[in-house]
Amino acid sequence: MPFIPHTETDIREMLAVIGAPNTDALFSEIPAELRCKGLKQVPPGLAEMDVSRLMRARAATDGTLINFCGAGAYEHHIPAAVWEITTRGEFYSAYTPYQAEASQGTLQLLYEYQTMMCALTGMEVSNASMYDGASALAESLLMAVRANAVNASGKVLLPQALHPYYREVVQAVTHAQGLRMTPVPYDVHSGTTAVEAYSQFYGIAPTAVVIAQPNFFGRLEDVDAITDWAHAQGALVVALVNPVSLALLKPPGEWGAKGADICVGDGQPLGAPLSSGGPYFGFLTAKQALVRQMPGRIIGRTVDLDGRPGYALTLQAREQHIRRSKATSNICTNQGLLVTAATIHMSLLGADGLERVAAHSMHNTAALITALTAIKGVEAVFSGSGFHEAVLRLPKAVAPVLEALAAQNILGGFDLSRHFPELGHALLVCATETRSADDIAAYAAALRAALA
Repeated sequence: MPFIPHTETDIREMLAVIGAPNTDALFSEIPAELRCKGLKQVPPGLAEMDVSRLMRARAATDGTLINFCGAGAYEHHIPAAVWEITTRGEFYSAYTPYQAEASQGTLQLLYEYQTMMCALTGMEVSNASMYDGASALAESLLMAVRANAVNASGKVLLPQALHPYYREVVQAVTHAQGLRMTPVPYDVHSGTTAVEAYSQFYGIAPTAVVIAQPNFFGRLEDVDAITDWAHAQGALVVALVNPVSLALLKPPGEWGAKGADICVGDGQPLGAPLSSGGPYFGFLTAKQALVRQMPGRIIGRTVDLDGRPGYALTLQAREQHIRRSKATSNICTNQGLLVTAATIHMSLLGADGLERVAAHSMHNTAALITALTAIKGVEAVFSGSGFHEAVLRLPKAVAPVLEALAAQNILGGFDLSRHFPELGHALLVCATETRSADDIAAYAAALRAALA
């Protein structure tokens, strides 16, 4: 977007109109002891060409590694049209479209996004949207406590085979609200959390049960059995999913006899570049019965006096609209641009395209595991079905191996030894549709050399 700075003459003329001697006078009510004494860490100003050169040099330090790391952020192909359209002036403002008469294009796009997410997850309502997948999970648990009048204990069964960063965010967001997280152990042989692991908590009346599909290890859970067990205990089921996987897997709305109650996840795989960790966006869908407990905003479709379709903010339970104690707000305005990209991305790919992406990713992961486990000392930790991620065990510590791989321009995966020491020298690897046979061969050769 263009930036046109004011000239010194402009500034003098504006100050003269309001009767201020200088710019500092505009802040005279701030006590001197509270004012900044200068930005010592900010370097002197540079010319535009020099700034561009500096930024290119800084960006180059990131390198262009061949990426085999997933762990919650995935490198998928993004058609050029996605961000070409997203960054058009009509969309390139994420501000909440309060004025419906001036925001019909943005509101319609958000409505279409909600429709797509409901179709993808098999749920009935969607908001638009959340900060990221981790905070969406935390918000969904607060939502479950508000909605579950049967089991209002605040006890949540949280599987240990969940992303460790998600577990940390959930704890940070919910602990002051009185929620109590009970970890559910996974089986170290299969990498999954069997329904028997949940059954040991029979009788504690959990408010919510979280099910990750796939889980952090890329393994697929027995979602039907766990969902039915949770509902039998009076708990609400919160599904945490990878949206791309839903092109192949049963949607949460169809889990068990009644389906999951809330579904959340990170929308990054739907058109958001990795961008060194963000920004991304979270999604949250649910059953219609829970709609008034959903955080964020919901766009609705109606007709005007002439019968023409129109769109408006239908539910927006924010502090500035209702009593603070009744608010379910999650201020997520800035994620609107990412939601725009996701909507365009899903529109371009369509159901068939998304299914091909998911299938190709699984095929590449299978080829990667075959190539890497052919190396002496490297073995697959878990067996059974999975989705585009897998865990390998190496014959030596993972961290120095990843450093050696990075020296060969390969981002080798996520070191699990810190968060899951019981797995030994374990490495989480991922292959999406962007990886080629040559990429996989290069990884295998580099890993063989690093282990030698």
